[in-house]
Amino acid sequence: MSRLIFHVDVNSAYLSWEAVYRLQHGEKLDLREIPSVVGGDEESRHGIVLAKSIPAKKFNIQTGETLYNARIKCPELTIVPPRYHLYMQCSLALHQILQEYTPNIQRFSVDESFLDFSNMEYLYADYMELAETIRRRIKEELGFTVNIGISNNKLLAKMASEFNKPDRIHTLFPNEIKEKMWCLPVEDLFMVGRATAPKLHKLNIYTIGDLANYDIDILKNIFKSHGEVIFNYANGIDSSEVRKSNFIEMKGIGNSTTIAFDVEDKKTAHKVLLSLCETVGMRLRNSHNCCNVVSVSIRGSDLITYSRQKKLSTATNSTRKIYETACCLFDSVWNGNPIRHLGVHITDFCSDDYQQYSLLDSFNYDKDSKLNKVIDDIRLKYGHKAIFRSCFLHSGLSSMCGGVGEEHYPLMSSML
Repeated sequence: MSRLIFHVDVNSAYLSWEAVYRLQHGEKLDLREIPSVVGGDEESRHGIVLAKSIPAKKFNIQTGETLYNARIKCPELTIVPPRYHLYMQCSLALHQILQEYTPNIQRFSVDESFLDFSNMEYLYADYMELAETIRRRIKEELGFTVNIGISNNKLLAKMASEFNKPDRIHTLFPNEIKEKMWCLPVEDLFMVGRATAPKLHKLNIYTIGDLANYDIDILKNIFKSHGEVIFNYANGIDSSEVRKSNFIEMKGIGNSTTIAFDVEDKKTAHKVLLSLCETVGMRLRNSHNCCNVVSVSIRGSDLITYSRQKKLSTATNSTRKIYETACCLFDSVWNGNPIRHLGVHITDFCSDDYQQYSLLDSFNYDKDSKLNKVIDDIRLKYGHKAIFRSCFLHSGLSSMCGGVGEEHYPLMSSML
């Protein structure tokens, strides 16, 4: 039996979810129908475009550019602040609908999922009818729209979902590659980024078809292993499986923040690190892993970045242990300059099925594990602001850092 893969992609996810929430709470104006963006807090130096409406795209507004530039392009632009907790709820509600159709789901990101319907012809005789049912249910029950791409591998399904938007269903099977995909700009191919595209242009490769028919030996000589990857992708070749968890191949988990003010004392810096470690530790436990390496990065007001990392004696998933290590690293490397940006990153993962503790360590791991579980459960159900440490009570640092980098773990709560 041939494989059958769906890729479900929410149209302008953050913006759509924000629009639906506002409409459900009495607002008359639909953000999706006007030039609008979800943007960060400019006063706290997070003033960038996080998501944009389709009308905003006509002004060439790009995700990641500053709100200042976006306003220049469109003076009438409507800007709304993000609500990460809301977006996690919407993502979970979408996932719950998809689970009704197949257990083989890979949540690729907060707004994208791959669904494997291979060998399910006896359940779903018409895959277009199935896709239409899923698309319609999401729109009617949750209020937002999705694109669904259909093919026999993940790459082509994802490429198909990027065709005309919004609220569409597209197929891209191998016999359709030449007609539907080869005519597209090479920049539209998955894994061809901003750095790779100019190099391909220098080789007179401007379309995906140009890349698909290029000499693979030349590509491998210039781009090494990545050259073979993008050559295969241009020809629609992909054998990756739909995995039920993204955590298997994770190489690291990190969280960082640009602080609203320059930090000039160690005590405040430690509080920022604690807030970052709270998120990192929660994501690590949610992935059912432990880490062996902790690293800290610091960017001063002079915009110079420096970092340090440490190999742990025993693997851990404890927020407290990660935080203690992060503080030690920070203290050893900070040169006393005012701090603009801090980050915590953990790597070298292993399963949390068994954890080996040192006989010389008096730390109460069982008590710490139970405490972390209770805190995680509360935050997963009610949001990261539902419970926080007393040291954040009047600092505002928890709310500043706690929502950053939470894109890849769902909040277990009902829709809206």
